[in-house]
Amino acid sequence: MKPLPNSIEARDVAYHLHSYTDARKHEEAGPLIMERGEGIHVYDNNGKRYIEGMAGLWSVALGFGEKRLADAAMRQMEKLPYYHTFTHKGHGPSAELAEKLVSMAPVPMSKAYFTNSGSEANDTAIKLIWYRSNALGQPQRKKIISRVKGYHGVTLAAASLTGLPNNHRSFDLPIDGVLHTTCPHYRTMKKDGESEAEFARRCAADLEEMIVREGPETIAAFFAEPVMGAGGVIVPPQGYWEAIQPVLKKHGILFVADEVICGFGRTGRMFGTETFNLEPDIMTLSKQLSSSYMPISALLVNENVYGPVADESARIGVWGHGYTGSGHPVAAAVALENLKIIEERDLVAHVQAISPRFMKRLNQLGEHDLAVEARGIGLIGAVEFAHESLPGAGALGGRVNKAMQERGLISRNMGDALAFCPPLIISEKQVDEMFDLAEAAVADVAGEIG
Repeated sequence: MKPLPNSIEARDVAYHLHSYTDARKHEEAGPLIMERGEGIHVYDNNGKRYIEGMAGLWSVALGFGEKRLADAAMRQMEKLPYYHTFTHKGHGPSAELAEKLVSMAPVPMSKAYFTNSGSEANDTAIKLIWYRSNALGQPQRKKIISRVKGYHGVTLAAASLTGLPNNHRSFDLPIDGVLHTTCPHYRTMKKDGESEAEFARRCAADLEEMIVREGPETIAAFFAEPVMGAGGVIVPPQGYWEAIQPVLKKHGILFVADEVICGFGRTGRMFGTETFNLEPDIMTLSKQLSSSYMPISALLVNENVYGPVADESARIGVWGHGYTGSGHPVAAAVALENLKIIEERDLVAHVQAISPRFMKRLNQLGEHDLAVEARGIGLIGAVEFAHESLPGAGALGGRVNKAMQERGLISRNMGDALAFCPPLIISEKQVDEMFDLAEAAVADVAGEIG
């Protein structure tokens, strides 16, 4: 339905270009305008309530309306609303947050560097890695490997890492030097008769074959999410990481763990790195770092990365990189309070306690006649759907997603996979309410298509 003249919806259509949207379709349909949020719910400007089953964009760990985060922002606004971190300058919140993140890292890390989004964090990681290669006298070591269906952001370099066609088409991406290896999705990528263990070993063999073909001396780093998010919530098969990591170590390739979605409790441990016993050289963090109340992201780098970078900055006189908002004092203060609340309320233990119910209901939804697979871990999951009458990629997923929204549940379809990633504060009763709505929506669509 076309927006009414002079409404906020019509003004949005007139002036606002939206992310991940068909712009022409948006001109006709208009936006869904959210007005307020409370707990796991958001309310549109007509007063309709929705369960935010995606925690915004995989990110609002503490839910909506957490007053302590608003108060932390206001206190810092009144004290020092902005300052930068260029040329030996800084402020308390960024120093305290850097210390906090390095101290809570699951593997030894040396320094934190602050950016404003996961995309910027991964983009900066690439620049750091290239700078390091030059510092080590290895200018040929610049190629980066990520994975098909991986998601690492939307800047030129980060979108190149991302292994999804719609992030490349019409953008002239990926850039040179970015390679994509096998996606660890057992159901869709396995060979006939191949067990999960055999598939995991083949993924590692595919990676090593690529490294050898390109020349190990030209490969700088491997980027990967512990659990793939926007590519469809793909949980790697058992043995995958145990097979992958030795290949990287054998060839001296840095490992970047993209924890933008997995970090701060989502997988049932504080970091996905802990869930899968990873040993990254760099971790990129965002989203639940501040519950997305303020834009902030970070890179944690170990001494193997920091040392050569520091030496090179001394040799040439500067590490010539930075953002106006790097370590913004208000964002850093909110992130510190957010982490304090996650620890005080022991939300990681809460996720562990709630996850069995979440996974039970996710798997029950995955038993529907329209479903082909349910997959998840902790409080993140997806159910993939298929029907012969809707063979186009995303056609059925889009229908189910729309039906869920009409029922009062916000999800996100990634093709035909519907994601579930609620705020970490969700209760067992609310998990049931969320999946009751999802089941009703799937039933609606099943009735429509017969």
